[in-house]
Amino acid sequence: MSQRAAAVADLERRIGYVFADRDLLERALTHASVGDGAREVRHNERLEFLGDRVLNLCAAERLMALDPDAREGEMSRLLAALVNYHACARAAKRAGLPEALRMSASATKVGARKSDAVLGDACEALIAAIYIDGGLETARAFFLKFWAEEFARLDEPRAKDPKTQLQEWVQGMGLPLPSYEIVSQEGPSHAPCFTVEVRVEGFSAERGEGRSRQAAEKAAAQSMLLKREGPEPGKGAE
Repeated sequence: MSQRAAAVADLERRIGYVFADRDLLERALTHASVGDGAREVRHNERLEFLGDRVLNLCAAERLMALDPDAREGEMSRLLAALVNYHACARAAKRAGLPEALRMSASATKVGARKSDAVLGDACEALIAAIYIDGGLETARAFFLKFWAEEFARLDEPRAKDPKTQLQEWVQGMGLPLPSYEIVSQEGPSHAPCFTVEVRVEGFSAERGEGRSRQAAEKAAAQSMLLKREGPEPGKGAE
């Protein structure tokens, strides 16, 4: 048995599922770099599309089951923490997927086998293949097993930037998302100063300054956050 064949067998052992359609499994484990464009290869990019949807469904239904009273804004935040390429890459490593991947020597040489983006995509493709070959229950079992650590991470305290805090605040009140607009950009190109205005429905706009647009947006969001103890929207707000 070759080293890769052994890795594929180990992958199936870890996930607790043996594929009936071996070609489907091989496609899920084939990176687009295989062949380097010299010939037609059935790789996993189309499967990623389906896998992303199955993953979102499994994560969303699990979040709803864990907390039936959770608000939409909070569940959206938790979903984003569960469904991203970093989380997918960690799940891929737990399943032993990196060793089972089929990719070109050049891609391996530049570190693609260790890339979170590559592993995240491959994990989604594998989820799609499991869904097609074994059905939703099998895909859900894979998700629950290899995302268990991700759910544990949700309880860890996280430092949130002002923009994230502001977004969660307005979502919690059922308001539209904050909007940001550059008011001015001054100074030389090597040391610019941006002024950004943030607007939240029902509150007067706030401004912030920074050496980059992102820094200015965070400063504006921080100023807006100071209004959380002020009047409710529509009650004395300018």
